Amino acid sequence: MVPPSAVEAAAQPLTGPMSAPHVPGYLDKTYWWAYVHPKAVHFFEREWLVNLILFGNYRRLCDAALAEFGEPVQGRTLQVACVYGDLTPRLRERLAPDARLDVVDVLPIQLRNLAAKLPGDERVALLHGDSSALACPDASYDQVLLFFLLHEQPEAVRRATLAEALRVVKPGGKVIVVDYHRPRGAHPLRPLMRQVFKHLEPFAMDLWDHCLLEFLPAGAQPASVHKSTWFGGLYQKLVLVK
Repeated sequence: MVPPSAVEAAAQPLTGPMSAPHVPGYLDKTYWWAYVHPKAVHFFEREWLVNLILFGNYRRLCDAALAEFGEPVQGRTLQVACVYGDLTPRLRERLAPDARLDVVDVLPIQLRNLAAKLPGDERVALLHGDSSALACPDASYDQVLLFFLLHEQPEAVRRATLAEALRVVKPGGKVIVVDYHRPRGAHPLRPLMRQVFKHLEPFAMDLWDHCLLEFLPAGAQPASVHKSTWFGGLYQKLVLVK
């Protein structure tokens, strides 16, 4: 395991002294089995397992997210929350020489896990912070990525996370969201996913019952919105251009 000092050495605060947010109660209570407990991190950090959970769509969804950045990836990129698998290493590999990637997560254990997957790179910083209250200035990033994060958050936190993502992206920049979506009526996995959400992911049904745009701040008007879906509508990519 990578010691905490490895994360601390790699992480640089976006502005001012780095805060140390507490683990949100909903996260500790609802997702201890997936992200918080050390045994959970050890168990789920297997790409084949993540791919199985996504019914073989992990690579496709990663590719869809990365395609929005172009290659090489220019400017400043913020990834909100760590991700199991190789999405972040692949994003790092695409960075232009003068580009920068910041990854923020509220769980130190997730930052340590990600640090173990990344080589030393001065263009990359791992930051301890809360997605609903980012410690960075307005319009400081060219693109922001939220990959399977919003379905794990209660509505109030989800709204705040989206508001923060829009706040920190520059005019003309992108907020890229990949997450669950309401599948078609005849989708054979609808009954199974309802049970999964009911017992393991209680906030995820919000993304079936509401369009993600409904969670944007009041009065927010992106310059453009592009939506794509995959696997019978079970997954979506939403690209908001500010």
